[in-house]
Amino acid sequence: MRGRPVKSQIRQNIIEILYYLKRGYGYDISKIYNSVFPAVTMRSVYYHLRKGVDLNEIVIHKIKTESGEYSWGNAVEKTYYMLGPEAKAKGIPKIKSFLTRRKRR
Repeated sequence: MRGRPVKSQIRQNIIEILYYLKRGYGYDISKIYNSVFPAVTMRSVYYHLRKGVDLNEIVIHKIKTESGEYSWGNAVEKTYYMLGPEAKAKGIPKIKSFLTRRKRR
């Protein structure tokens, strides 16, 4: 088979994060990912979110426009993701412990 393999450890880790979060937006998922697995860029996380949507592992829950004062303007569009029907989460304890510590703060 030619091309990139469909299976990806980065996308699987994103699925694991969404398994515990239930739903989250791209930037928040990326911050969590980089806190637990620091060697991956934000660009790569966003790529795998889009690829996960294409493969039905991740679905777009909603797209929400929020107002505020940002360097690029006064609004931001946040895309919220959740697990899709093809997602197979295993439950990684490292992610669970990070998210429970984060909730306590």
